Amino acid sequence: MKKIDKTFIKFLIVGIINTVVGTGIMFGLYNIAGFSYWSASFWNYFLASILSYFLNKYFTFQQTDKSWKYVVKFALNIVVCYVIAYALAKPLVLFVLSDTSVRIQENIAMAVGMVLFTLCNYAGQRYFAFKS
Repeated sequence: MKKIDKTFIKFLIVGIINTVVGTGIMFGLYNIAGFSYWSASFWNYFLASILSYFLNKYFTFQQTDKSWKYVVKFALNIVVCYVIAYALAKPLVLFVLSDTSVRIQENIAMAVGMVLFTLCNYAGQRYFAFKS
C-alpha cells in the first residue's frame, strides 16, 4: 500500500483553516454586506491567500528561503487559479441551475469555485510556487 503524501495532509489542514476564514469572508460579504459575486470571492481569496502563504510556506512545504520569488510565484498561482476556478464555476452553475434564482446560482457557483480553486491551487503551490 502506498504511503499518503504528508505534504498533501498538511495542505488539507491549512486548507481547512483557510476555508473557514475564507468562506466566512466570502459568504458574509455576498449575503450580508451585499457585495457582488466577483468582489466577494475576490476579497475572500485576497485576504485568505495572505494567511495561506505563510501557513503553506512554513508549515506545509517548509520553505525557509526568504526570497521574493516565492511571494511572486505564490501570488501568480493564486491569481491564475482564482480566474480559472471562478470563470468556470459561474457559467457552469448558471447553465445547470438556470431555473433557480441568481442568488442561489451565485452561492452555489462560489462553492463550486472553491473546490476548483483548491485542486488547482494545490498543484500550483506544490509544483510551481514552493517547488525546491
